[in-house]
Amino acid sequence: MIMRTEFLPFSRPSITEDDIASVADVLRSGWITTGPKNAELEERFRAYTGCHAATCVSSATAGMHIALKAMGIGPGDEVITPSMTWVSTVNLIVLAGAKPVFVDIDRDTLMVTADRIAEKVTDRTRLVIPVHFAGAPADMDPIRRLADRHDLALIEDAAHAIGTEYKGTPVGRTGTSIFSFHPIKNITTGEGGMVCSEDPAFEERIRRLKFHGLGVDAFDRRIQGRSPQAEVIEPGFKYNLPDILAVLGLRQLDRLDEMNAKRTLLAEYYRAKLESVDEIRPLALPDYPMKHAWHLFVVRITSGSRGMDRDRFMSALKALNIGTGIHFRAAHLQAYYRETFPEVEGTLPDTEWNSARICSLPLFPDMTPENVDEVVDAIKKVLAQ
Repeated sequence: MIMRTEFLPFSRPSITEDDIASVADVLRSGWITTGPKNAELEERFRAYTGCHAATCVSSATAGMHIALKAMGIGPGDEVITPSMTWVSTVNLIVLAGAKPVFVDIDRDTLMVTADRIAEKVTDRTRLVIPVHFAGAPADMDPIRRLADRHDLALIEDAAHAIGTEYKGTPVGRTGTSIFSFHPIKNITTGEGGMVCSEDPAFEERIRRLKFHGLGVDAFDRRIQGRSPQAEVIEPGFKYNLPDILAVLGLRQLDRLDEMNAKRTLLAEYYRAKLESVDEIRPLALPDYPMKHAWHLFVVRITSGSRGMDRDRFMSALKALNIGTGIHFRAAHLQAYYRETFPEVEGTLPDTEWNSARICSLPLFPDMTPENVDEVVDAIKKVLAQ
């Protein structure tokens, strides 16, 4: 193989000249903080997903913070979540004074199931946070039935799931879900996120908490500004999304289906090319009807018997100018949680097996099939060493 002379990252946002021009237009407009573009992004996202309401926030982490606050999660409560997730969710549960209860995942889809959640439900359980992983949806129907049976709240972590569908329905249309617009996600606002809900009272509180607890939004749609009589209804935060970021999201949303289609073609090509590589095991596709958004292309490195563990594999690819990522090291194995909840280690075998082996290969819309060939050739070279 011919070694790449330029580094191929595992992810790169697709930013066009029109995207850049739209941001420049907002900068020239004189209104660069939360304003008309923020409101337009909320309306367009609501129309895209079919949800009742969508509220822009400064990050998905911010959205999760105020969602937990709006649900009254606090000391004495238990929140069930997979450990195979980005650690911000677990951090926020702990910072709220609640206890994270880690649940194991399906070994090959990396998602929680209703059966495994049911094993963790106690009389202290208040909330379940299933994670839609890598662009595939969790099997939500049985999870919703379980939540209804035990009167539990649900927040769908949809950070990976913009454009994902579950049984013909876009993720975000029902219930409460939180999306991410981080630069590695399928669309980006630089930093940002969206909270979707079908509960008007919950939406009203999310909108209030994201902006200081004021009784009106940062951008009032009637007067295009904050009313002078606006008052603090409750202490809130500063989690609003500026228009210079929202307009980028609008431009990206215009191209979301096109970009996801490119991701899908690249992912299918990867799967075909890697079929003959025994040491590389891609994630399994869910066996229920769904549409995959292919946020990530995650594989597991199973060549330990030959001395090639995941970390050495990633280092060797980097030396060949191929970037990779880890999504994720299990939260309960992070230093703080390992020390705070030492009893958890060893009780989540499928999570821990994957945590030691997962690796995200390059996948973004501006890649080409030739780039996939380069990645697979580099993988074969590394494994042959």
